[in-house]
Amino acid sequence: MYRVIKYFTDLHDDNHPYNVGDTFPREGAEVTEGRLAELAGSNNKQSVPLIELVEEAEAHGTPIPKKAPVKKATARKSTAKTAAK
Repeated sequence: MYRVIKYFTDLHDDNHPYNVGDTFPREGAEVTEGRLAELAGSNNKQSVPLIELVEEAEAHGTPIPKKAPVKKATARKSTAKTAAK
C-alpha cells in the first residue's frame, strides 16, 4: 500500500485527485509496478516523489517502532564562562 505525500492528479486515472495522506491507488483502480515506481520516484511530471510505501503493519493501524538515532559522545570543551562557575 502507498500513501500520498504530495498532492497530484493521476493522469492515468481520468485525472483523479489525490490529497496528502490518501491511500494510493484508490479502491478499484489498478496500477502497474512501473507506475508505482514513477510516482514514488522523481521520474514524473512534478519531478518529485508523490507517494511512499507504507509498511503493512502501519497500514493496519499497528505502529512500527522506529530506531532511536545513535548519538556520538563528544568531548566538552571548557569555556571561560563555564570555567569561572
